[in-house]
Amino acid sequence: MKLRAVGEDALLASLLRGPPVSQRVIAAAGDDCAVVESPDRKTSLVLKTDCVVEKIHFAPAADPILVGWKAMMRPLSDFAAISAVPQFALVTLIVSATRSTMWVKKLYRGLQRAASRFGVGIVGGETSATRGPAVISVSVTGFVEKGRWISRAGGKKGDDLFVTGRLGGSLRGRHLRFVPRINESRWLTKNFRVHAMMDLSDGLGADLPRLARASKLAFKIDREKLPLARGAKIDNAISDGEDYELLFAISRRDRERLERAWRKKFPKLLLTRIGRLSQFSIKASPARTNSQLLPGGYVHFK
Repeated sequence: MKLRAVGEDALLASLLRGPPVSQRVIAAAGDDCAVVESPDRKTSLVLKTDCVVEKIHFAPAADPILVGWKAMMRPLSDFAAISAVPQFALVTLIVSATRSTMWVKKLYRGLQRAASRFGVGIVGGETSATRGPAVISVSVTGFVEKGRWISRAGGKKGDDLFVTGRLGGSLRGRHLRFVPRINESRWLTKNFRVHAMMDLSDGLGADLPRLARASKLAFKIDREKLPLARGAKIDNAISDGEDYELLFAISRRDRERLERAWRKKFPKLLLTRIGRLSQFSIKASPARTNSQLLPGGYVHFK
């Protein structure tokens, strides 16, 4: 069977069937980052690796500084998804021998700029030649306070669903210039009890069903309330991917307090309630808010 017939989620599910992981593992594959025990009793160790591939995540003509920025910011967005603090990074660079040294130097300038934005130190990595497209893989380690990390699986029936910022902006190049919502995520978990959270990397149409499935719930959204980026349409906001905004679930009881506090703390960043988590129902009518009828986001291998 070809990978295109399986898709990313099913492939990962099949690969991860096997012996149980160590008891020291708090969160493993299936969440945005791995979380494991550390000698420090107050914090847990967080690990994440991500990559960008030429002709998949960036065009060959893209500014290498922006490519480096994106390569570093992608795993940092996953740190935002679980409200963790990044500290150190390893960079693996796989490029053709015909690639210019100037391109590589500009790429690393972008990597360094992105890392310094959140106080991350690039401490090593690896290089390799290839006959194919360029690949930049970044692995990041950091920490999160025990009891503070947020998974996708904690959503509760009736929770409100919120997204930060605006969706559908990748068409205008935002996927090369985004800033992960680490500061916003840390503020959220310090001041509110967030039940479930993730970052929108593959699009609302792919990522929201993942959060709902992890929480063993369904969802309903109001498509007309989706916050659209300039020039985007509703289907762009659902399907285009690479928004790197936060999607999170929180109790309805906290809605008004959250909205007031958010406007005060982040007056320039939109926060929008787009729907809620709900119980599965076999009698549900096939409304447009049914999770199965949302246009899909980006899925690798499809």
